[in-house]
Amino acid sequence: MSERVRLSARTRRLGPAFDLLATYRPGGFAFERSGLGVSGAGAARRIRVEGGPGRIRRLARVVSASLAEVEPGDLFPVAVGAIPFDEERPAELVIPMRATRRTIEGQTWAIELGPVDEREAPEPRLPVARTAPRDAFAEIQLRFEPQPEAYEAAVAAAVRAIRGSSLRKVVLARTVVVDAERELDAGQLLRRLRAVDPACFSFAAPGPVDASPSTLVGATPELLVRKRGETIEATPLAGSAPRFGDPDEDRASARALLESAKDREEHQAVVDDVAEALGELCADLSYPSEPELVGTANVWHLATPFRGRAAPSVTSVLEVVDCLHPTAAVCGRPRREAREALRELEPIDRGSYAGPVGWVDATGDGEWAIALRCAEIAGRTARLFAGAGIVADSVPELELDETERKFRALLDALRWG
Repeated sequence: MSERVRLSARTRRLGPAFDLLATYRPGGFAFERSGLGVSGAGAARRIRVEGGPGRIRRLARVVSASLAEVEPGDLFPVAVGAIPFDEERPAELVIPMRATRRTIEGQTWAIELGPVDEREAPEPRLPVARTAPRDAFAEIQLRFEPQPEAYEAAVAAAVRAIRGSSLRKVVLARTVVVDAERELDAGQLLRRLRAVDPACFSFAAPGPVDASPSTLVGATPELLVRKRGETIEATPLAGSAPRFGDPDEDRASARALLESAKDREEHQAVVDDVAEALGELCADLSYPSEPELVGTANVWHLATPFRGRAAPSVTSVLEVVDCLHPTAAVCGRPRREAREALRELEPIDRGSYAGPVGWVDATGDGEWAIALRCAEIAGRTARLFAGAGIVADSVPELELDETERKFRALLDALRWG
């Protein structure tokens, strides 16, 4: 649709049991946690900014102006997308032509955008969710990048750098490329991941704008930031331990994580980073002095919830995203030194892995997670990502094992989704 056409939003209430992920289409967007979130299809507007310092803040200004041009219905329209990790990469969000949104009040709305002179909105064209394919593959072809030995060597080099410099923490990622020997269905994988970890943010978004066509699909436990009116919330995670089927063994693993000096140091680096960033944007910022436990299907994490009141100058959740990204949970601390270490020690292109994924509406409210536990899907190939936070006491073999655990849930889902 031409950029010159003025748009208006037509809204329609849907039933409380409506499944947001049922509206997901290939090339579209989905972002859901515990039944709340947004899904979208089509592109009424595409908003793109070039890479470089402050790109997310620049994106916030253009997105706000674009959303303000749409005449709202009963619910404000949204812009959605995933932003690449590297600030030198362009960033793009989309205002969907058709969106479905469930709010914190439990109300579900269909939002259709069209020219202002159209009197009636068309009925939303909602696809029917399919069942899992019967021919789920028994074997997966795997190619690790870097290889396990090279990853352990990078961890050892990072430990030496931390012990001999001002670098406090760096997060090293690795990938595994999966050849499924059949076409992969991003929608099926999305629904499978939600079934395994319903408390995570399940998401699907088109890949980076300057790369080959792909879909980023994942289920991440980490809230980067949520803005509702003046309220700002964030829940950074860092430090992990394996989960077990035996309840006693699982509880022992959780206790060991809470008592681990190495994991507490890794987590504290993230807490200090987020507190510093949010302290510049929020009044009445509060967070507990001790971390909490958060469990996913395979991993326990240490978590610290933050809550504050946005300063009057903060008009969009994207301004907070700009200040927070990349947190020490996915980059390291201090940020500049960690980025330099990544350029030397991490040979992969992260794409949108560990970047922000989420939505913002015309009021500036929105919710953004960090794109973790995810895969780039393209045809019959999937590239899975996982990372580990490296501090002075890190052991290369254990950090490698941590990435293997994080791969496991996605590999299991790929076998059937």
